[in-house]
Amino acid sequence: MPEPLRLRFILNTFYSGPQAWFFVAEDKGYFREEGLAVEFTEGDTLANAVPRLADGLYDAGYGDMNALVECAASRPDEAPVAVFAMHNRSPYTIAVPAAGAVLAPQDLAGKRLVTHPNDAAWRMFPEFCAACGIAPDSVSIEVSALPHKDIVPLMLQGRWDGLFGFVNTIRAQTIEAGLDADRLLRHFEWQHHVPSLYGAALMVTPTLRDAHPGAVAGLVRAVNRGLADTVADPDAAIAAVARRNPGLDRVANRARLVGTLGLEMAHPEGARIGIGAVNPERLTATAALMAQAKALPSVPAAARLFDAGFLPPLAARVRTLAQVL
Repeated sequence: MPEPLRLRFILNTFYSGPQAWFFVAEDKGYFREEGLAVEFTEGDTLANAVPRLADGLYDAGYGDMNALVECAASRPDEAPVAVFAMHNRSPYTIAVPAAGAVLAPQDLAGKRLVTHPNDAAWRMFPEFCAACGIAPDSVSIEVSALPHKDIVPLMLQGRWDGLFGFVNTIRAQTIEAGLDADRLLRHFEWQHHVPSLYGAALMVTPTLRDAHPGAVAGLVRAVNRGLADTVADPDAAIAAVARRNPGLDRVANRARLVGTLGLEMAHPEGARIGIGAVNPERLTATAALMAQAKALPSVPAAARLFDAGFLPPLAARVRTLAQVL
């Protein structure tokens, strides 16, 4: 029996609930059945996974589709290619105190926001501003390495007026801080203001795609099976994450996983084309918007950003999340 093909895989963050499908696929032997040995490395942001793939440090990863647009515009030969779009809606948000004076995006002018380094929402702030009619330089932004569970209480005390991040990440870490996220926070979500955006996707390097197309197809099949199992049994999926991160707050991460399924992965187009697939018109619109907002050197074509040739048949894709929502 031939040795499995070793794949170096960069995750978006530390082991957490919204990555469960990868670990379910590993624990159930789906990668092994495809002749693969996937070696996961924890990452530091969804956006940062993209340049690390472009640099050849990893063979595959979980990266941000919009960071991919930016990378492909400047590094068309090295940029990775998405092969399975996990988030069919953008998870980006600016969370503000619900009791505060910021009631609409336009109220952010003159306010103080805080972000993690290289946060994907912060990187897409120019596009949000363009859609909402805000001058980006009218907002003061501070970069902090503090976790959200520490930032949110400080924000509620008045240190900042808003926080960049992902809706469910902020919500989960607010819960971990012992606070009522739904009562205390208001969100300005990119999905409402910049609706063309996708979020996280399974990506591979051009080298892996060209040299081992069968391995890429197998990787997608295994992850798709892991996703289906995660939707069918979120508790078992969280257990798979906890085996890799024993200190995991299971309650918060289950809420984060289910929240991700309900927000980032429940765009109506999923019922039509299945989770994993994309609408090329949305990608084209995103690339055009980003090229304008960021003055990119080129506008990547949708076919350069996403290769649909590795998707499983439509009948095998997840098309409803009703059982967990």
